[in-house]
Amino acid sequence: MSSLIYKICPEPLWREAERAGVFRGMEIDHADGFIHFSTAGQARETAAKHFSGQRDLLLIAVDEALLGDALKYEVSRGGALFPHLYSELDMKAVAWVKPLPLGEDGSHVFPELEA
Repeated sequence: MSSLIYKICPEPLWREAERAGVFRGMEIDHADGFIHFSTAGQARETAAKHFSGQRDLLLIAVDEALLGDALKYEVSRGGALFPHLYSELDMKAVAWVKPLPLGEDGSHVFPELEA
């Protein structure tokens, strides 16, 4: 059984990646040398910490089994293991893409996530 990991991305950047057939990451990913992902249990905290109040975001679910050895789980500053992809993201690994709207309370409204 495959596990999903998640990427939060501004919609214009993601749509550009879809046209290109590959996602090369966001500015923070380029700076760090890998594409940042979150597990189902980390996605809400990631949204609150790094995307607070931002609109026009998408949540991208990726099948980690299709990423191969380029995917590494590494300890973050807070001590948790986060998935990092040391390559471009091939669109074939994307399971689904859904909007990540802001709720009335200002926090992002997530679809049901599977681990």
